[in-house]
This record gives sequence, structure tokens and C-alpha cells, in this order.
Amino acid sequence: MFKNVHIWLGDYLRHSARRAALKNGPGLKHIVFGIVDHFEPRCQGVSVQKEIERTTLFLNKYEAQARNHKDSNGVPPKYSFFYPIDEYTKECVDLVADFCRKGFGEVEVHLHHQDDTADTLREKLLNAVKVYKGHGLLSTDKKTWETKYGFIHGNWSLCNSRRDGQWCGVNEELKVLNETGCYADFTLPSAPSETQTVKINSLYYAKNTAAPRSHDTGADVVAGKKPSGDLMIIQGPLMLNWNDQKIENGALMVNNPVSAERIRLWIEAGVHVKGREDVLFIKVHNHGCRDDHLTAEFFADLRWLFILLENDFNDGKNYQLHYMTAREMYNVVKALEEGGRLSPARYRDHVLVSNIAK
Repeated sequence: MFKNVHIWLGDYLRHSARRAALKNGPGLKHIVFGIVDHFEPRCQGVSVQKEIERTTLFLNKYEAQARNHKDSNGVPPKYSFFYPIDEYTKECVDLVADFCRKGFGEVEVHLHHQDDTADTLREKLLNAVKVYKGHGLLSTDKKTWETKYGFIHGNWSLCNSRRDGQWCGVNEELKVLNETGCYADFTLPSAPSETQTVKINSLYYAKNTAAPRSHDTGADVVAGKKPSGDLMIIQGPLMLNWNDQKIENGALMVNNPVSAERIRLWIEAGVHVKGREDVLFIKVHNHGCRDDHLTAEFFADLRWLFILLENDFNDGKNYQLHYMTAREMYNVVKALEEGGRLSPARYRDHVLVSNIAK
């Protein structure tokens, strides 16, 4: 029911007063909302033809929902496809790239790997950057013109965080990610997995210590304070749902339907830049190309998610909703860190610009 909750329960309890203050605090709250997908059309080892069928079906069904919904700025729900380079299929990435050019999303890097060294991991990540850049994907730093990417670790095992060392092997992973152009990691939360960090519901910089689980803790992103660490970690909500007696980890799954109560828990998690409690970040995750997530039932639930967000959390008085990709979310974090006071919508391209828009 509450498997491995001991890992993060201390941090959860320590911040209960902060969550209550955020929940009951007066004034308009901006909701920055994004879906990050561990997008794996090859899951279960299917044929290339099946991969293409799954990808096509997902994109068509998602667009049919997204085109009918808008946030406070008239922007449709944004989708971030973290496509695994270890399961790369050119035809599928072409389909996703064409979909992103319509304005519904962006592509970032996902990787399942095992028994790597820092050098072999670096090679895989640089190859991912080369391949996806060749599709006109990823993003560019406006100051340095370097190619940048967001990252999700396969099997949740960022920085060799499993006790048995499986599905990673690289204690220096944060450093390698930083050196190859990763702007932020979006893996967490991973609960109920043992890979879950001690620190939860946070935006923070992890410092590579050349030991497993370097990202277990770190320095919070603070408005008006310079960054301190090797890699930004952008976490999604992690809460205890006492009514349903389960962990709420922001997973969109057909067997865990969206509800107003779940959305309130995501808001109550209070993921924010320190000093800017009026801007709350909600990053939920999905495995969009699983067969059980290609059903009418799943997409009806997705539609219900957008309806609840737009009807209950976008009144302009208590809440203002902003649909964003992972890159846009990162840009808003950086803008607030630098002291920005404008609406989050003004910062979508603050530091990084999407290559897909060129």
C-alpha cells in the first residue's frame, strides 16, 4: 500500500506546515502544468510495424483531445515525449516530430542503460543529441547556442540509485548529463520504487558526489539566488492519499483515474521556486504507448483531466492555468530564479528555444 514510504516520509512530514500554508494562502496562484511521457512504442519488444501503429494511434487520439482545450493564454495542452534512444525507430520519431510541429509538444531524451561507465554513457547521450537534432528536435541555449535536452532515466534508476546497481552503473551520471547538454532531469518521483529520493516535491540542484544517489538531496532553486549544483531536478508531486490508501505520484494510468481530489493533491504538493509560492509546478507522467493506454477509456480520462483543470483551476481569481512542455517549465523556473515577476506565460522561451520551431 505505502511501499518504500520510509525513504521520503521524513521530508513529507517536515514540510506539512509549508503545504498547508500554500494550500490556504490568499491570492492568485499560477498553475504550470505539463505531461512528461516515457514514450516507448517498442515496449514488449513488438515489431517496427506495431511501433508505427501505436505511435500513429496515440498521436491521433491525443490531438483529437488537445485541440479542444486551452489554458488561460489560449495554448493547448502540451506534451513532452521523452523518447528512448535505446529504442530508436526513425519512422516513429519522424511521426512525433511532425506532430510537435503542430504546436502540441516537444521531444526530449529518455534512456534505459545498464553496466555503463561514464565514458560509454557519454557516448550514448551524445549520440542521442546528434540523432534527435537531426530530426530538428531538442532545444538551443540562447546565449551559448549549445544544443540542450531534458532527461528521464529508464527504470527510474538515475545516478545508480538501485541497491543492486542494475539499470545504470554510473555514479557520475549527473556530471555526464551536465557535460552532454542536459538542462534538467524529470525522472522523479519514482515512488514506490526504491529509487525514490529522500527529497520530494522540490525544484533543486543536485551535486554529483561520485557516489550512488547523488541526487537524493540538493540545494533548492531560490528566487534571486544563483544556482548551486551540477544538475537541476524538476520533480512531480508525491503525496499520501489517505482516502484511497495509496501513494499519489502523478502517474496517468488507466487503472488510476483522474479526479478533482488527485489534482488538489498535486497542487497541495506545492512544487515551487523558493520565494515564489504563487507559481506552482505540476509535472505528471505517463507511459503513453502501452496498449492499455491506447484505449478509448484512457483518452476519455485524459479529456476529463483537461476539463477539470480548465473548469476548476483556471478561474483567473484563485488560479491561472498554463500548459507547458518540459523545456518551457524549465524556462519558467530559471526566470523566477533570476527574479522575474511577469506571468509564467511570458517566460516560455526565456533561456532555451525549441529547435522544432525554427
